[in-house]
Amino acid sequence: MQKILIANRGEIALRIIKTCHEMGIETVAVYSDADKDMPFVKNATYSFSIGESPVNKSYLKAELILEIAKREGVDGIHPGYGFLSENADFAREVQKAGIVFIGPDPETIELMGDKIVSRRTMMEAGVPVVPGSEEGTSTLEEASRLAESMGYPVMLKASGGGGGIGMVRCENEQALAKSFGSTKARAKAYFGSEEVFVEKYIENARHVEVQVFGDHHGNIVHLYERDCSIQRRHQKVVEESPSPFLSEEAKNKMYETALRAAAAVHYKNAGTIEFIVDEQENFYFLEMNTRLQVEHPVTEKITGLDLVKWQILVARGEQLPLLQTEISRSGHAIEFRLYAEDPKSFLPSPGKIEVFHWNSFDGVRVDSGYDSSTTVTPFYDPMIAKCIIYGETREEAIAKASRFFNELKIEGIKTNAPLFKEILMDTEFQNGSYTTSFLTNKTFTVN
Repeated sequence: MQKILIANRGEIALRIIKTCHEMGIETVAVYSDADKDMPFVKNATYSFSIGESPVNKSYLKAELILEIAKREGVDGIHPGYGFLSENADFAREVQKAGIVFIGPDPETIELMGDKIVSRRTMMEAGVPVVPGSEEGTSTLEEASRLAESMGYPVMLKASGGGGGIGMVRCENEQALAKSFGSTKARAKAYFGSEEVFVEKYIENARHVEVQVFGDHHGNIVHLYERDCSIQRRHQKVVEESPSPFLSEEAKNKMYETALRAAAAVHYKNAGTIEFIVDEQENFYFLEMNTRLQVEHPVTEKITGLDLVKWQILVARGEQLPLLQTEISRSGHAIEFRLYAEDPKSFLPSPGKIEVFHWNSFDGVRVDSGYDSSTTVTPFYDPMIAKCIIYGETREEAIAKASRFFNELKIEGIKTNAPLFKEILMDTEFQNGSYTTSFLTNKTFTVN
């Protein structure tokens, strides 16, 4: 590949540009009106406007993006994450145009994007799944019957959902009835289908995922796990590897299961198998993300590998660079998603960043789409940076992270940096005993 278009924005666009330039590949950035002065636009080899600020008038304009790609003679399109990254129709159109889609096959995206179908596929492959409905439903009566049969609390989810959207916990029948209509509406608005399904809620759960990679020659490997249990509104805030909770025996079982899941769908390129884990270390398939994950730098830090480079190599038909026996990890990495938001209410806090400065020292990596004097607009996800901290041990990583956030300077907007300081001092976090309800159950005195 000589030229790649990046159908995304912000820090992930910059991240992809960095690897492309290291590989001698030219890059084409596309940007909205709101992003015209952003760093990723300036760092690409070529940059082109694709429209107004709202996503449906810019980053979701698949036809225009493809038109630019064809006009500029690109060899591949990297979708990053979000936007069109898990849009099977877009991937299909890219391939029809004779351009390489840097991701899995459209058929795999389609298969694993439907929560009902993916559950069924995993069950057939012998992968344990959370007890839940076998089919989607659009009626409250059916959802109530299913919930009653498996016992409350339950999770009500959009069949085509992801990223925590269209997902709500229901403690009883009244809560289910109250949430059913709004969940269907969100499912329709975000994913084009109002079909939902009911799933048993796992108490005191952990959320652990396994990074997998496949190529076009039948090779599939895992790159270990990431613990993503610290979440707000079902969206990840802190991720780390190795998991401080799982035993080595449970980890090895999870790796084997993830590989079996990926092999069942003949997976190619980067993907993630997500599991929910109970207090006895029983784990159940949640979903498969058919793209690069936001938290991929955690895996890069502990393995020393460049996952974007691997994506490009696989997309152009090469075999995976390493066999499973050649892949190892060392140390401990923790990623903190730095958001422009109120640290107490979690409400977005857009505005101009007056000062954005951090001290770089050994073990610190910051992937950011912003710098001083850039503006966080209300049109997109408010994440402004991913702060990845590495240490030889988890204790060392925590100590370095505390130093990092104590020295971090951000002025002009509110961020959740004060929350991270509180989390890092929390005993439950320090001893690794936290669950997905960590932020819900805690009262932090953030300023």
